[in-house]
This record gives sequence, C-alpha cells and structure tokens, in this order.
Amino acid sequence: MNRNVFGIRSVLLGILILLAVITFIPGIGAWTIVDAGHVGVTTTFGAVNRVVDPGFVLKIPVFENVYAMETRTQKEQVVALAASKDLQSVTSTIALNFHLRGEKAVDVYQNIGEDYIDRIIAPAMQEAFKSTTSQFTAADLIVQREKVKQLAFNELGTRLAKYDIAVDDFNIVNFAFSQAFNDAIEQKTIAEQNKEKAQIEATTALIQAKGQADSQKILQSSGSLTDAYLHFLAIQKWDGKLPSSTNGVPFIQIPTK
Repeated sequence: MNRNVFGIRSVLLGILILLAVITFIPGIGAWTIVDAGHVGVTTTFGAVNRVVDPGFVLKIPVFENVYAMETRTQKEQVVALAASKDLQSVTSTIALNFHLRGEKAVDVYQNIGEDYIDRIIAPAMQEAFKSTTSQFTAADLIVQREKVKQLAFNELGTRLAKYDIAVDDFNIVNFAFSQAFNDAIEQKTIAEQNKEKAQIEATTALIQAKGQADSQKILQSSGSLTDAYLHFLAIQKWDGKLPSSTNGVPFIQIPTK
C-alpha cells in the first residue's frame, strides 16, 4: 500500500515539475518577451489571432505561439543583372532600406510569412532595377545616376506598398559594364582628349603667328625693321651649322657704319 502511495506521489510530482517547466520556460511556457523594434504575432494552433506590442507577453503554454516580426528599418543588398536601352549588359549592387508597418505585421505574416525578404523584397528589387535600367542608355545610366535611383525608388515603393512594406531609401552602390563597353568608352575619351589637344595647339600656333605678324607690322611702320635687326633675328634662329652653299654671299654679314 505504501509503495503504491509513494508511486502515485512520484508520478504527481513529476507531472507538477513538468508543468512548472512548461509554464516558466520562455517561449514554450506561459510567457515570452518581444524585443524592442518588433511586434509579436500570436497564433493558436497555427491560426493568427492577434498582434502584441514589445515587452512581456502572457500566452497559453503549448497551444499559443508568438512570432516576432521586426518593424525597425532593415537593409537588403543584392547584385542585380539588367540590360540598358542600347542593350548593354549592366551589373549593379543595389541596396534597399525598408520597414514593416507594425499594425500590418499580422497581415504580412498571414499572407507571406516570416521569409518575406526572400519571397517579396529581393525579387521586387531585381524587377524594379531591370525596369528602370531599360529606360536609359549605358552612358546615361552613369551621368543620370540620381534620376535612375529616384525612378527605381518610386517603383519599389509602389510594388511593396501592396504588401504593407514601406520603402525608406534606395541606393545604387555601383555600376559595372562589359569589357567591350569599357574599352569603347576609353577609346572615345582618348579621341576626345587628342582632339581637344590638337585644337589647343592650333589655336596657340595661330595666336603666335598673329603676334609675330603684328609685331613685324609695328616694326615696319616705325622704321625699326632694319637690315641689322633682320640679321640679328637670323643669328638667333641659327643652329650653328653653316650652309653647304652661299652663292658667294656671306652667311653672316656684319653691317658697316
């Protein structure tokens, strides 16, 4: 008899200990904590029933579960592949800042699930980037980068709003083009630089020629363009070599008084 009583007491004690463990262990027990910057979506046997604010949350052990959904601004960065208006391949790293609307977190969980970033946001970023990039030539993507960014931002805002996801910011981290396109840009740049250099040299030569012509006119009008002065100019330009033939005329003539 005593053994039976002892056995019953042991079973009851074990049940009480198990209930205590189930009750007081966070998450699976009668309570849990929702961290700041999150809301808790409470489910009963898998069915969503309510949203709870951050802090201490009571729940029915085993039957109820609380899933934390982050409402702070999050960042998703992906590598996107697209084609420009002139069919140039474009590879870019793009980044999106976004957040869930807290009051709509239950809808996001119910309609999409906890993996909404992989299922909704990442694909939307790819599609918005492709759609925007196709409106610009490769060269315009570079010089009108801010406009490209704004158009992609607007399109993402429209795409994600229907999923109760708010877009905070969008950035194009970099653009990368094919090697053939990069080579063509480099050749074009070099050609433009050479053209500009030739124009500068031609303008400089024209100015110098005009300056010399003007100075000679001034000398002639003033009577200063004498034979002695002309000999002086010839000596300045002489390279030190005597001509092979002078036809009997001295190369350098010393004027007499």
